[in-house]
Amino acid sequence: MKQIRSLGANELDWVHLPGLSPYAETLAAMEARVASIAAGTATEAIWLLEHPPLYTAGTSANAADLTDPNRFPVHVAGRGGQYTYHGPGQRVVYVMLDLNKRGRDVRQFVCAMENWVIESLADFNVMGERRKGRVGVWVSRPNLPPYPNGDMREDKIAAIGVKLRKWISFHGISINVEPDLRHFTGIVPCGIADHGVTSLVDLGLPVTLADLDASLMRNFAQTMP
Repeated sequence: MKQIRSLGANELDWVHLPGLSPYAETLAAMEARVASIAAGTATEAIWLLEHPPLYTAGTSANAADLTDPNRFPVHVAGRGGQYTYHGPGQRVVYVMLDLNKRGRDVRQFVCAMENWVIESLADFNVMGERRKGRVGVWVSRPNLPPYPNGDMREDKIAAIGVKLRKWISFHGISINVEPDLRHFTGIVPCGIADHGVTSLVDLGLPVTLADLDASLMRNFAQTMP
């Protein structure tokens, strides 16, 4: 695993993994950290990183949603959810928190993560929204042509997929800052074919990964249980 640089923490360890983190190696390191948290030998942690271009399959993934299986490596993630894309320009946030201390309520936890993203996007004047029956964060696009049925277009800007082991969370969130959005066309993202994806830069905002990291750290305490 690449050397990490601490971003500062007391009870919660924020770390930034520089460069592009290899998926399998990073996943193994995350699982080891989760085991240590469960054993009481490590603090809770949040890792901020990027992966090289790849697709991941969650526990509900439908094989038909992998429309271009030879485009990028495909990894079985073990998290909840369906197919998603990771790649440069996307902030992946691995969230390793002890829900034994924060409340054993999975639905509340996922809702809190959505709130965390929504509040962080608001720092850049982006109105992130929830949608009933769809996990993640969405952005309305009134400046784009509506759908054929007349509904306003909306695109996904952040995906959420978590897993719990002994009530310790892992996996987490991916937020599109400036990824190549064409890379999402090799899958049906999160199994939703009738909506698109967007990013902060696609919305016309010159936001960097470092800008988003600062916002995530600032908004964490007021939104997460």
